[in-house]
Amino acid sequence: METEALTKFKYQIPEIEESEDFQIEYEILPAFEKDGLDPKITEIAQKIAEIDAQSEELNKKIDTLNTEIERLTNHADNFDYAVAVGAGVLCGLIDSFFVGEFDFKKVKAAGSKDNAHEQVNRFIEKFAKLNGYQGKGLNGAIDFLEKKYPVAQDNIWKGADIGVSAKNHHLADFAHHPTLLGLGAAIVVQFFRIGIFVNKDGKWHFEFVSTDPKELLKIWLPVIISGLLLWMINIAESKYKDEIDDKIPKPIQKLIKALAAAPMVISILKVAVNWAGHLVSDMGGSKNTAGGGMGIPGLFISLLHEISSLPGINQTELPKIVNDLYTKGKMDMRSELAFLNEAGAVIKELGRQAIPVIIGEVLVRTFYFVRRLIQECREHDGDWKSVNWKNVIPFKNRTIARMMTIESGTFTAIDLADAAIRSAIEAGPPTTPAFWTKFVLKVNFVGVGRFVIAVGTDVGMGIKRQKLIKERMQFRSENGMLQTAKLFYMQENMWIEAIDTEKAINDLCNTAEKSMLYFVESYNDISASIKNMNNYIPEAKEKNPKLIDDMKDILEWG
Repeated sequence: METEALTKFKYQIPEIEESEDFQIEYEILPAFEKDGLDPKITEIAQKIAEIDAQSEELNKKIDTLNTEIERLTNHADNFDYAVAVGAGVLCGLIDSFFVGEFDFKKVKAAGSKDNAHEQVNRFIEKFAKLNGYQGKGLNGAIDFLEKKYPVAQDNIWKGADIGVSAKNHHLADFAHHPTLLGLGAAIVVQFFRIGIFVNKDGKWHFEFVSTDPKELLKIWLPVIISGLLLWMINIAESKYKDEIDDKIPKPIQKLIKALAAAPMVISILKVAVNWAGHLVSDMGGSKNTAGGGMGIPGLFISLLHEISSLPGINQTELPKIVNDLYTKGKMDMRSELAFLNEAGAVIKELGRQAIPVIIGEVLVRTFYFVRRLIQECREHDGDWKSVNWKNVIPFKNRTIARMMTIESGTFTAIDLADAAIRSAIEAGPPTTPAFWTKFVLKVNFVGVGRFVIAVGTDVGMGIKRQKLIKERMQFRSENGMLQTAKLFYMQENMWIEAIDTEKAINDLCNTAEKSMLYFVESYNDISASIKNMNNYIPEAKEKNPKLIDDMKDILEWG
């Protein structure tokens, strides 16, 4: 740092009284001016600025961690625990007296294949009657639907030697799948007269349907008409693209295009309706084996077969496995329906068991919400705008997780105790197999599952909290090291300033010393001049007697 010591002199000549004393007063005012900064100081300032920026970023991360750690900290008190236990006891009593045991017989009956077959048979008969069938019996209904909704590729596999048989032709023919790909295959058959088959070995076969040219023209006529109309519309739009929007509103343009495409759309919709009607006719087997033959594959088996047909996958054993599930395991739509019925019955029973569990959830979370809302209002003197809703909402914090753990744990304990007591009364001591059969049916598995989830959530939050605390400690340690480095930089800067200050003081002392020497020399010169004046006074008096009086007047009166 370059410094220049500037010395300013202020001479004050006070009023001279009648005495001949002559006084001169002055003071030295040092002033320092920095022409530039020391590169070292600039570097230190940059380093301190970098440290401050890093420290600010760390403080933001620490604040975020503090908020998250606070959320993951359990703040429940004895009152919260008491309410949670009370809710668990109440829900346990509701489960014991109103829910009862799991109705396994109802589930088994709902999932029986006979029940599924009966459902499908009733649906086929009802669907046939909706389509105009006047007779009675499943055979007649299937025969009616087969005639009303025929498909071109239904029997082209016969004699084609493509590995498709009467047992698996519904699975091998994609157009018999109740999927989007099945609908696409049906459209391909209708307009392109090609049946798509994938046999049990995963090999693809495309069989052409022999069609009369007149019939083919009849099929394609709606598509041709729509194509021509849309082509004409596109030509008109291209020719009058700059003025068509002004002459014809957008909604009218869309309506015209829709009308032009209507013949093709109607034709495709007819294919979809015919495809769906034919699937219904095959759901219960053919008319010769009504209710007992192989129906169409269900959604799951159809999708699995389509996946097994993909290139690469069709080289594995999957196509054969899917084929065996359908043919040997008789996994048609009725079997899948039986599984769905059973799953529905299980869900229904579990839904009944879920009632006390849901009541416990509602009670505990409602209490948490109301109590925390009252506390927030008291803290902010009823100012709703200042309420911290994150502390009020009864979700995603450790406190409500702990309360739910206690509530569900209490409920599960009462449920298990009740199941054990009732099973012992009804089936004997725990040493008998009948006891455990009864015990399992009486246990509320939804409550047990909720307790496991609550414990997992609570423990998981605790583990995450410890991890965040360690992370916060690391950030605080880094911040402390940054502050120590900043202190060292500031100390270095202080020493540089001290050196510059010492230099400035030395310059000031040198200037003051020179000033004092100048003052002494000036004083001696002035004194010598005054003495010399005495030598000229007599001569002046002789030549100008009034000079002395005039000088006194000047000095006195100015």
